[in-house]
Amino acid sequence: MPELATRNLPTAQSKYQVRFDVGIDGLARIGDADIVVWVDSLALAGVDAALESLGDSTSAVAANLTNRSAVAAWLLEQQLQRGRRVSIAVVAAGRDGGFASNDLLAAGAVIDALTALGIDFTSPEAAVACAAFDGLRNAVGHLFTASVAGQELIADGQRDRVVAAARLDSTDSVDVLRLV
Repeated sequence: MPELATRNLPTAQSKYQVRFDVGIDGLARIGDADIVVWVDSLALAGVDAALESLGDSTSAVAANLTNRSAVAAWLLEQQLQRGRRVSIAVVAAGRDGGFASNDLLAAGAVIDALTALGIDFTSPEAAVACAAFDGLRNAVGHLFTASVAGQELIADGQRDRVVAAARLDSTDSVDVLRLV
């Protein structure tokens, strides 16, 4: 993990309230944040490495398509409780540290839900992820089943898991991974 001095470079998106990147390396690039939203839409990536890389003052929550609005409401509540604007790093878990379309769409969905609540000072990276979700909102179910990760799970007999993961706002549960 880069030292704190390198984590707050202009490339770290630190001037924006809502930031976005992919994977553990992206979490390091994104810079310090009050809350990390770890987006693993199909629960394929381990969250432990992400939690280990966080600073002592960073909270973390898990999100996906099914709970994106509930997570956004929780983030707004955290902001209200703290009495100040909180910085939010939305990180798509990705596939082996790289791009995964299903996680990008789910991260964009979380950012979209934040924007709907008025938390909309987003980095260009976050805006692009949000726009990807918004533009493809009606195709999310198909894109999840057609994605590489979705196809692998379907081939393994887990089609129901993939279909359920693509159901937008189907739960109001929030999995708080760490609260400080």
